[in-house]
Amino acid sequence: MTLTGDLLIGASQVPATAGTMKALNPATGELLEPEFAFGGAAEVDRAVRLADEAFDSYSHTGLAERAAFLELVADKLEAVKDRLAARLELETGLPAAQFEGEAVRTAGVFRKFAVVVRKGRFLQATIDPAQPDRQPAPRLDHRLQKVALGPVVVFGASNFPISYSVAGGDVASALAAGCSVIVKAHNAHPGASEIEGRVIQEAVAEAGLHEGVFSLVRGAGNEIGEALVDHPLVRAVTFTGSETGGMALYRRAQQRPDPIPVFTEMTSVNPTFVLPAALAARGAEIGGGLVQRGMYNVGQACLKPAVLLAVDGPGFRELRDAAIAEVEKVAARTMLTPGIHDAYTRNARRLADEGATRIAAGPSPDGAWDGQSQLYEVSGERFLAEPALREEVFGPALLLVRLAGPEQLLEAARAFRGQLSATLHADAADRTEAEQLLPVLERRTGRIVFNAFSIPQEVTYATTHGGPFPATSDSRFTSVGMGAIERFIRPVTYQNFPDDLLPQPLREANPLHLWRVVDGELTQD
Repeated sequence: MTLTGDLLIGASQVPATAGTMKALNPATGELLEPEFAFGGAAEVDRAVRLADEAFDSYSHTGLAERAAFLELVADKLEAVKDRLAARLELETGLPAAQFEGEAVRTAGVFRKFAVVVRKGRFLQATIDPAQPDRQPAPRLDHRLQKVALGPVVVFGASNFPISYSVAGGDVASALAAGCSVIVKAHNAHPGASEIEGRVIQEAVAEAGLHEGVFSLVRGAGNEIGEALVDHPLVRAVTFTGSETGGMALYRRAQQRPDPIPVFTEMTSVNPTFVLPAALAARGAEIGGGLVQRGMYNVGQACLKPAVLLAVDGPGFRELRDAAIAEVEKVAARTMLTPGIHDAYTRNARRLADEGATRIAAGPSPDGAWDGQSQLYEVSGERFLAEPALREEVFGPALLLVRLAGPEQLLEAARAFRGQLSATLHADAADRTEAEQLLPVLERRTGRIVFNAFSIPQEVTYATTHGGPFPATSDSRFTSVGMGAIERFIRPVTYQNFPDDLLPQPLREANPLHLWRVVDGELTQD
């Protein structure tokens, strides 16, 4: 597989129409070959129209056929993992071994969605049979299943360039739902995006699907993203990134003549609350563990535990000292892009400007775009007074909040906006405080972690990666886990239909042997 830099629109390789770019190695400042094509509104229109042409046939593929396609993507992704990881090492400055693991995990996500598709439970097939003799009026037959929304646009992210990018969970869940997909590749890793895109393009062809099931486009500035959101044939959008970028897309989508959903994952500090008994028993363990998790990926992770809150009492000094010692060992490493590095430097400085004190730092950086690890501390009173201290700093900086008492801990919990996750460290003696804190956290996050850390996160049927605004634009859905498919489906009821016109999941004989709700009872009959 030779990189050409072309756009991948359906089965075609499309050269540049709106300029080109080269990838940057942020560790060396070197520009990487080849040149990558930019497209514009015309290429967007071509990709979306192909996706719309593909949708009717792809959304009606049999469940077994669609599952086999997802498994084919997984096999092909694993087959190129070494080459993909080597390219990403050049495009990110992060180690290749990290990306080999990410590729394998992402292939696993495609396989899990294949299982979801085969079982068909996501269709939520529901049957209320006719009751012709019911009094005072008969009831007609009603049968419901979920159907795919239509063509979906996925904006690739910078921080996880496989699992949140061209071959990531958004694409996997949309394809599993039966949607055709157009990906807007992130310009931070164009070579890796092309490798992933070719994997899916080849799988589409080998599976005998319509070429419009998948396309990959790329552009400079906001024009191509705006064209994708504005296109009247697009039915949904996903985005992972900043609150500013996510909300710009969300507002634009709501201003269309026919508004469409935009599922964003934007900002989170994933607060960690340490209750008194747990603090006294294992403060040092918690402090060291927090730093180890918080510095993962140079702090460039949406689930980074960025803010730790604990009452100043027994165990606090041990927690603080352990965190300081751990931070001082973390070497500065290259951040994903110069822009991310500059934003990190600016936002870490904001912590100091708002009253936090830097109490530890790792070795000084060598490279121009290396992120230096930092630990800040602030009093609970100052933390409550300055909302900016509760805002995300994307990079290797953590904030320790020294609270005056249990009442201040509850007050601080209530001060947070929506979060992707929140963590609670508590022992048996902390049960009363934990019971008071839990309802507060439930209102502010989609995932509460007990006596562990917010990162890493398993991709499971029970996973929630979402939360109230500004963590996401719609807290009813998750972007990670098997439930992510629910973003891309909607209910349709078939009333009084002859059996041979019904979709197979709703036919009387249940030819696919699915679990269905019949007259209110879950059954496979």
